[in-house]
Amino acid sequence: MADAQITLTYSRNIGVVAIATGKHYESAEKVLSATGFRRGEGGTYHVSDADEAATREALARLVRSARASGIEVAASSRRFIGDAARDIARLLPGQWDTQVEIYAHPVWQEDLLPYLWASGDLAHAVRAARIPYAATLTNRATDTTLLLAERPAHQLGYLVGAFAPEAFGEVDGDPHTPRSIVVLPLPGPAAQAITERYLPAYERAVHERRITMVAEALGLIRSELDARDELRGLSGADGVPPADLGSSAPAAGAFLDRAWREFLTVVHHAPVLLDRCRPQASPWPQDAEALGRLAAALLTAQEICDNLNTGAVLSDDEHHQRSWPLIATWLTHSNSFLRQARAAAPSPPPAPALPPPPPHALPVDEPAHRL
Repeated sequence: MADAQITLTYSRNIGVVAIATGKHYESAEKVLSATGFRRGEGGTYHVSDADEAATREALARLVRSARASGIEVAASSRRFIGDAARDIARLLPGQWDTQVEIYAHPVWQEDLLPYLWASGDLAHAVRAARIPYAATLTNRATDTTLLLAERPAHQLGYLVGAFAPEAFGEVDGDPHTPRSIVVLPLPGPAAQAITERYLPAYERAVHERRITMVAEALGLIRSELDARDELRGLSGADGVPPADLGSSAPAAGAFLDRAWREFLTVVHHAPVLLDRCRPQASPWPQDAEALGRLAAALLTAQEICDNLNTGAVLSDDEHHQRSWPLIATWLTHSNSFLRQARAAAPSPPPAPALPPPPPHALPVDEPAHRL
């Protein structure tokens, strides 16, 4: 394969679209600019098809210049992926914005791996095949960004997966990763598959990942609290540390600083989980009181965060006196929260219905095997 390639495809809205890729993609872009193509969406290039003769002339110039420069030109049998993404997005529930992404240089594709939250065919393709371009579909209300890519080595179909929510950070290897799906190259069936199969699985994975992050944060705090003798006084009945903590127990003060940093994970991810909990509909209706205390602690913690973000200054002792009771409340009632959050997980998507078996190909009185 040449070190620079130009892929030509067609958009019903903007005409012929050209995409420059390869290790020397810049040389392909220069040829496109020199032959009358204009830079457009996501780093693509296009030439209007309003004047058919002018379009043919521009394409002829492009092919001659590319060949002279050792650049490979290929026409895709697929329509422009930006059009495909927009057609699917219009049929999905909610408001979705689309954007074309060009991974012109092969190494750029590797940048997807830490944040691509998808197992299955899409993850394999990103690791093992060449995906020079794709499209994203983003629902800002739900913080969901889907990745739509052409299926490598196939003439039909797209791969659909997702990026992790920004607050999750790098997720490569996460056990909660939702599996990508293959959709037909028709907007209706593709949107239906995403709506009925992929998004429910994705939402369940987000829910489970949030639970894991909250549980891990509380577990880290509890393990250090249990491991150090000088911190045992922090877990009294009222959960309030000594008033002279900063001067008499520097190790405890450092622990409280670390505990608050870990607790910010709880502040960020627990509210949406709490909102889904329905203790009265669970096997543990007695958890309602504990969940109320946890919600109140989160409100106070958010007030502390808001004050700090607006420039409020708290001494270490003041911050510890305000924050530790909130953390202690969550440590005390963590088991109630975790079982309620797990019980509130979105239901998994139903398994796809299997097609009926084909009719028997042979007459009933005819043996299935012949000598």
